Amino acid sequence: MRYFNTAGPCRPDIHLALAQQLTAEGRYAAVLLSLEVGAAFEDDVGAAESAILSVWRSALEVRLPEALQPPPWSDAPPGGRINRALGEWARWSARPVVVFLDEIDALRDAVLVSVLRQLRDGYALRPAGFPWSLALIGLRDVRDY
Repeated sequence: MRYFNTAGPCRPDIHLALAQQLTAEGRYAAVLLSLEVGAAFEDDVGAAESAILSVWRSALEVRLPEALQPPPWSDAPPGGRINRALGEWARWSARPVVVFLDEIDALRDAVLVSVLRQLRDGYALRPAGFPWSLALIGLRDVRDY
């Protein structure tokens, strides 16, 4: 019987590891990434984005085969770095990109609003110019932002 894990990172032996399964099937480049590190920067959007992208790079090197990893992150002004990174990865990838963004609710105030707006802005460029699918994972309802 399947159920949702609400207590922390998924353990493949007891939880559904959807990103790994989608990638293994050979159709998608799917990965679970966390936004939690950005919470330490409260209203400094640029610093939060830099920290998030750094953690993402480390996670991608472990979670995806080298051929599916994104190109190096391009520089972009604060408030556009997440959008640019995801967009360039989607355009570069030979497979549709699927990203599960965990801990979205760890972000607050300006950083949360910035990330949500960047994701919303990129949505219109799907499927070729932005990830094919994004899942926001957290315990708070982000629709209020």
